[in-house]
Amino acid sequence: MRHQILTQAKRVVVKVGSSLLASRASGLQIDRIERLADEVCAIKSTGRDVLLVSSGAIVSGVQKLGLSSYPKSLPLKQAAAAVGQSRLMWAYEKAFERLGVNVAQILLTHQDLADRRRFLNARHTLTALLNHGVLPVINENDTVSVEEIRFGDNDTLAAEVAHLVDADLLIILSDVDGVFTDDPRRNASATRIPLIAEISTEIERLAGGTSKEEGTGGMATKIQAAKKVAAYGVATLIMNGQTSGLLPGVLEGHETGTLILPHGQQLSSRKQWIVHTLRSKGQLTLDE
Repeated sequence: MRHQILTQAKRVVVKVGSSLLASRASGLQIDRIERLADEVCAIKSTGRDVLLVSSGAIVSGVQKLGLSSYPKSLPLKQAAAAVGQSRLMWAYEKAFERLGVNVAQILLTHQDLADRRRFLNARHTLTALLNHGVLPVINENDTVSVEEIRFGDNDTLAAEVAHLVDADLLIILSDVDGVFTDDPRRNASATRIPLIAEISTEIERLAGGTSKEEGTGGMATKIQAAKKVAAYGVATLIMNGQTSGLLPGVLEGHETGTLILPHGQQLSSRKQWIVHTLRSKGQLTLDE
């Protein structure tokens, strides 16, 4: 089943986090971005559609602004994102241009997808880009996002994008080799779990938080993203993004990472949108 899911995936969303692209001390790592571009283009060359969900704007902006620490206040985070996003896209533009691939910047908030008309407009735009061989590079619109309209982390954003474009597979690139029986950084005996049929409470317990202040998502958010797309009928592969050459190989069936299977009866796109994208809200008025 694993081999079939990976080799037959035709539309793939790849999510890459800040820690794989940049650091507060040195900013964007151009060599890593170029390597990512090489591997994404290797996937595209097989005829697959690829969409890239990329973090890194805030960390890049922090370095460019010379801030001594990662910003805590929302306005300063938004300012750093405004500075860093243009630098991030410039780096992607250069990296993919040398390979003959055009890129397009797509910035989203949860509000964009919670409105059905805007959701469909975004879907049509992304479909048009894919039909013309363009690589969409998607990020949260941090400069305008406030708590009420934030996705919260790009793992969640990637899950929503997978639904938006009817993807077959979500690949989340991490700094570890997948989901383990324990934290491999602290327990050398921890072993990788190659396949998860269903995300149980035990799997959720195994997922820890982030240890890097530059990022907002640890393994816990990756597991929650996988749980969300599983309900969309989409599989998730959590794998190491630091090891060169792994990304194209997994779609040829090479064994790496943790594959989380989809489950349940697949709803129509509109019903999925109602159930999983809209947020519950209400108001209670007591008339005395």
